[in-house]
Amino acid sequence: METCKRSTCYAPESTCDLGFLDRGKCPDWKGLAEASGTQDETTTDELLLPWSGSALGLADLGFVGGRRKPFVVGIAGPQNAGKTTLLAAWYLLVGRGLGGGNARQFAGSYSLAGWEAVASALRWTPGQQPTFPPHTSSRGGRAPGLLHLGFRDTSGLARSYLFTDAPGEWFQKWAVNRHAIDGEGARWVAEHADIFLLIADREALSGANMGSARGSLQLLARRLAAERTTRKVALVWTKADVPIATEMEKTVRDGVLGPMPDAVEFSVSIAPSAEGAQDKGQGLIELLDWTLNARRARLVLPLVAATSNDPLFMFGAR
Repeated sequence: METCKRSTCYAPESTCDLGFLDRGKCPDWKGLAEASGTQDETTTDELLLPWSGSALGLADLGFVGGRRKPFVVGIAGPQNAGKTTLLAAWYLLVGRGLGGGNARQFAGSYSLAGWEAVASALRWTPGQQPTFPPHTSSRGGRAPGLLHLGFRDTSGLARSYLFTDAPGEWFQKWAVNRHAIDGEGARWVAEHADIFLLIADREALSGANMGSARGSLQLLARRLAAERTTRKVALVWTKADVPIATEMEKTVRDGVLGPMPDAVEFSVSIAPSAEGAQDKGQGLIELLDWTLNARRARLVLPLVAATSNDPLFMFGAR
């Protein structure tokens, strides 16, 4: 499959980095196609839809946010911690009508192809065992892949959510050096996310390299604490079915809740729960409900003694 020669472009998995809806018009893509002796599959001047269905990029944000600014959920954590698997499990639960509860209903997505790309590995297909999603590519990029979901509450109000799907290597380099060149995508998440899910991998924290995993997570927690301002953070223990030493769990918890005492905790796993018939994993729906219920901090103006009813002059002049 062809790819663009620009290091910051993820086409065809996502939209063109330069904003071309028709990739055949992009000079970098066209040059690559001609060099290989092939032609791009898109040759017409018109597209049926203004989005491709793949994971969204920066060029798509204006389209998605045309009606209302979407709520960005930043998922940060080391590599192989289960970030993409968490997204895939959520997508499958929403598809079964288990996500959102009674308070909201699924109202569409502009990135269904992108969701299917991360969730297809978890599906049971004849002759193929379910497995974990492939590792998210860590090649250079200005922003992570963005997966979109829309929900509508009982009052009819629709909200759009964008979930970041970024490789753990970005966050590890960003945690060490805020201005690292390879951490540009992590900086984008830190700047634009409305809430953060900090992923703690219990399997890594109980394995042979548990010391390194603990240090990396604590370093990332300190960086996130310095960047988040007043935004909410959830500490998410993935692979909750894996046992971990009590001392290690306490050390990691103190390393996160120390600089961020208002952070909340969740434990999730795609392993079957002990509750019975309807398999929905462990803690996945509770974490999704908390994420969808989160709201941005509101601006509160100070009370002042005003002599005018005109808002322009209410706060006086300097």
